[in-house]
Amino acid sequence: MASTSTASTSQSEIALKTWELSNNIESVNTMDEVYRYDENQQKDIQSAKPWDKDVYFFKDIRISALALLKMVMHARSGGTLEVMGLLVGKVDGNTMVVMDSFALPVEGTETRVNAQAQAYEYMTQYMESAKKVGRLENAIGWYHSHPGYGCWLSGIDVSTQMLNQNFQEPFVAIVIDPVRTISAGKVNLAAFRTYPKGYKAANDEPSEYQTIPLNKIEDFGVHCKQYYALDVTYFKSSLDRKLLDSLWNRYWVNTLGSSSLLTNADYTTGQIFDLSDKLEQAENALGRSSYMMLDPHDKRTEDKLSKATKDSCKTSIEVIHGLVAQVIKDRLFNYPSNSCNPNQNKA
Repeated sequence: MASTSTASTSQSEIALKTWELSNNIESVNTMDEVYRYDENQQKDIQSAKPWDKDVYFFKDIRISALALLKMVMHARSGGTLEVMGLLVGKVDGNTMVVMDSFALPVEGTETRVNAQAQAYEYMTQYMESAKKVGRLENAIGWYHSHPGYGCWLSGIDVSTQMLNQNFQEPFVAIVIDPVRTISAGKVNLAAFRTYPKGYKAANDEPSEYQTIPLNKIEDFGVHCKQYYALDVTYFKSSLDRKLLDSLWNRYWVNTLGSSSLLTNADYTTGQIFDLSDKLEQAENALGRSSYMMLDPHDKRTEDKLSKATKDSCKTSIEVIHGLVAQVIKDRLFNYPSNSCNPNQNKA
């Protein structure tokens, strides 16, 4: 029995290490500057407001592994419904540092979260209680989930973030996709800041391509020039160890006890239907080009086809990952004697 418990603990530690490597979580010294909170320094930054002079003042965001895991677990608990929470941290030069996160009691739907008075009251009480126990960091942003449709800001998200930046600066918006996190095995997360109202952004280089469902593309396209993404990195130290281990045990058990093939069955089906619609659109565009004597090699049509190809490859890879995970779990849990004794099958 003891050896089984030890093996289980060892497997949990390996899984945690794998998760940290997959998400490039950097280990820092316990005395690292990131853990120090200088109240006067933060007040000076608040008074100077350098973000008012430079729209792109904040370029990076660092997130603690603890905050990351809490966000992922909260997002997964919502299933197909959006959830919302608050980020606690500080500012370090051009970098926003997220030290912790906590869930907010909000009403979620499959397309939006509604922050009511109850949520704002809870947020205020939480921050007041945190100060009393020596957690001096401020609320520096919010996070919410986009189950199955990627990390970007919708029109409502843009309005919410603009409002927050007007009255609670410095503030950042994080979006996490729990469904794609399960499928990919890596946290699907992005952080954004909006431009001031009326500001016209320069034509930046296109960001890394991500699959967006056909019914969301219009909302994405209308608002994608109203915000920019920050570079995201993660960190941890031995100070987080106990809490991280405690949370990880729950996360790991839930991950082991679930199958991405079953959990994401509706998502995968939706992806295939969406891919079918996109291919049909591209085919119709080619047909119109031929009928109207237009260039059949129109760049827009080619772009649609190349994106559809990327989407189909992504869906295939995610399903293969799910199948491989199921085979591994089957070998580990249904044939434990063979997996524990490498000499069992030797003739």
